[in-house]
Amino acid sequence: MEILRMDRARLLRYVAQQLHHTLPDDFDPRADLDAHLDEALARLNVCINAVRPWRQDRFDPLHSTQYCSFLYFLAHTIWRRTATTETPTRLFLLNKALNGIDLFYEIDLPEVFFIGHSVGIVFAKATYGNFLVAYQNSTVGKNHGVAPVLGEGVVLYPNTAIIGRCRVGDGTVLAQGASLVNTDAPGHCTVFGTSTGAGVVFGPRRRDVLADIFRSPPG
Repeated sequence: MEILRMDRARLLRYVAQQLHHTLPDDFDPRADLDAHLDEALARLNVCINAVRPWRQDRFDPLHSTQYCSFLYFLAHTIWRRTATTETPTRLFLLNKALNGIDLFYEIDLPEVFFIGHSVGIVFAKATYGNFLVAYQNSTVGKNHGVAPVLGEGVVLYPNTAIIGRCRVGDGTVLAQGASLVNTDAPGHCTVFGTSTGAGVVFGPRRRDVLADIFRSPPG
């Protein structure tokens, strides 16, 4: 994959300098970054190549959504391979500071996902299906320690939430402002909030949102 604006060595320095200036302690993350950068970039490339509007096999570190995903993949890869937390924690905090997203390194996001705008997104340690889409101010959270289970191709539009004991079927789209709280969704539907705030309404999907976002969306 081509890294735009810089080469691999410069990308390493770029991340290390951001960590140093954001969290100015004496910790040196460069060994961890160097050892696991290539795997993180390979994982990122799968996402980039899956997203229809993005140029394939090209990563732009100044593209905020791509960089947000990169920092997650880097933190998650280091944690998964080393079981250490020092560098992953700092990468998590950097991502939070730069992009306003709460995406902990222990969370297992799917192989392919798309973050529309990162600001205000919160991901809990839930189960996530492939082709996940999340826009600003959307939340996946626990309720009394119980986390949701999301199927494939779930879309969270702005200001939506999936909280607690929810089993969300494949192809579920949460319309802006809708929330599922301890409520299942049957799948291949649109979830609308009600004007009274009491419960939700399930309606048909009017269009295939995933086909607009991904090159080869699930059927």
